[in-house]
Amino acid sequence: MLSLNELWFVLVAVLFTGFFFLEGFDFGVGMSTGILAKTDGERRLLINSIGPFWDGNEVWLLTAGGAMFAAFPNWYATLFSGFYTPLVLLLLALIGRGVAFEYRGKVEKQSWKKTWDVIIFTGSLLPPLLLGVVFTDLIQGLPIDQAMEMRASFFGDIVNVYSVVGGLTMVLLCLVHGLLFATLRVSGELQDRARKMARNLMVPLAVMVVAFLTLTYFNTGIFEVRGGILMAVIAVIIIAFALAALFSGKKKDGWAFGMTGAVIALTIAFFFIGLFPNVMVSSIDAAFNLTLTNAASGHYSLKVMTIVALSLLPFVLGYQIWSYFVFHKRVHEKHLEY
Repeated sequence: MLSLNELWFVLVAVLFTGFFFLEGFDFGVGMSTGILAKTDGERRLLINSIGPFWDGNEVWLLTAGGAMFAAFPNWYATLFSGFYTPLVLLLLALIGRGVAFEYRGKVEKQSWKKTWDVIIFTGSLLPPLLLGVVFTDLIQGLPIDQAMEMRASFFGDIVNVYSVVGGLTMVLLCLVHGLLFATLRVSGELQDRARKMARNLMVPLAVMVVAFLTLTYFNTGIFEVRGGILMAVIAVIIIAFALAALFSGKKKDGWAFGMTGAVIALTIAFFFIGLFPNVMVSSIDAAFNLTLTNAASGHYSLKVMTIVALSLLPFVLGYQIWSYFVFHKRVHEKHLEY
């Protein structure tokens, strides 16, 4: 039976998994507005395809951060202070992206729209890149001392070849995920181009995944501890990835989208399985690792949080499922307001 510490570690992992699965296609669609859409109308269609969802999807990230703060305050403090610069950039990107969605159509002027289009593209590309870098650094190890303080250099400790590969892999994965989501929400030529672009990106994505896994083997010690279960996760990722390519080729867009979602979910599971029972790994000394024990809140706090979370979670999930059901239909040019 799971202890409360382990339960909350799993809950944090689930929240990040939900965020990357849901917001991942938001980011992918946002990036596609800059590389897939050819006209202003197509950009508006793509933006409208995620219009009812994007702000709700971001709540998963806020909830994950809040859960870390309450359940693992030492993890939260070390992570957010050590990654101050990347997380500020992440926050600015998300703010700019949200503002751009709201203000892009307020003025009928091309220079105005192009400015917000750049912000939408950048604000959709930076978050998966930065979060990919952060998660990669977590399993690689960082200079954390005995006082649980992380003193990392931006270039070297945070930004390095391995973390950049991890970040770019996450960007490509979200882009493919978003393109496949677009095939479910638009129609006609735009849908065909989205499907074709997703298929064309499968090969470079596969190359990036192989590069990331290879670097993970040589740059971390996670395979020495949990090699068996991690290899099983990798095997399922490969199967899901192959099925995504197969379904996309057969124009079974819903199944293809589900498979890229499975790849994302399994990738986040890979990170958290590799971390367990640590939450942050010290590159100075393993004795300085932040663990489920030394980073956690007291037993009473975890108990109260568990009761509250289990009481409210069904309502939150029910509302989000309902919103996706209500807005499940495709968007068409006739829905655009002129």
